[in-house]
Amino acid sequence: MNIELGKFNQLEVVKEVDFGVYLDGGEEGEILLPTRYVPEDCKIGDILNVFLYLDMDERLIATTLTPFVQVGQFACLEVSWVNQYGAFLNWGLMKDLFVPFREQKMKMQVGRKYVVHAHLDEESYRIVASAKVERYLSKDKPEYAAGEEVNILIWQKTDLGFKAIIDNKYSGLLYENEIFSSIETGMEMKAFVKQVREDGKVDLILQKPGFEKVDDFAKTLLDYIKEQGGRIHLNDKSPAEDIYDTFGVSKKTFKKGVGDLYKKRLIALHEDGIALVES
Repeated sequence: MNIELGKFNQLEVVKEVDFGVYLDGGEEGEILLPTRYVPEDCKIGDILNVFLYLDMDERLIATTLTPFVQVGQFACLEVSWVNQYGAFLNWGLMKDLFVPFREQKMKMQVGRKYVVHAHLDEESYRIVASAKVERYLSKDKPEYAAGEEVNILIWQKTDLGFKAIIDNKYSGLLYENEIFSSIETGMEMKAFVKQVREDGKVDLILQKPGFEKVDDFAKTLLDYIKEQGGRIHLNDKSPAEDIYDTFGVSKKTFKKGVGDLYKKRLIALHEDGIALVES
């Protein structure tokens, strides 16, 4: 049996002691799960799903807590403290996650958050993090289809928009002129693939493809007004962010949809919103 450091493992309880239980770690020997993490009614022979890391004395230890990041993943974490060797990040466990100075793009500061990648240091076998995330992103061309929904972590602001990490693996880009809500580094959210370019780069959008087609959105808008009792408090003078928060589309698309319904005499426009035309 091979255990995976920095990840969740399913291990069998083999011994009970006053300060916890020991789990079968195979070639690594028995691994302590301290009392505070032992489930109620736990007994020898039970299989527990535990996260494995190294304690202050560099010994293997188990926990049932879920850390903010696992080995092989990216996350945005806050710096708890720094010393002459590097920075230490809060990742939800008793022992903080170490970022050596050589793995920092700029000197990390206490209280600030940084996007990092967690991995095992080949020399020390310790779990460490790196802010040089580019080197840990896949160089393979993604196999996404246009319109496919993905999970993203906002990584970095650029002149074009925001770089994002897709599904803990690939790099993607949200263009500034296609963002209609407030976003910032460290946010996790759903997005959609606009296209995968020939060079493997992925363009992302936050609104579902298809809603940008006026006919599709006009129907969505009409259905929404009906669901709201025949009247809504949004109109073409409403802030773009309010429109995006409600429908997930740009103000331009919203105005086109409103115009389409108005031309068909399905809605009436008012100073404080839009209402269905009574038939």
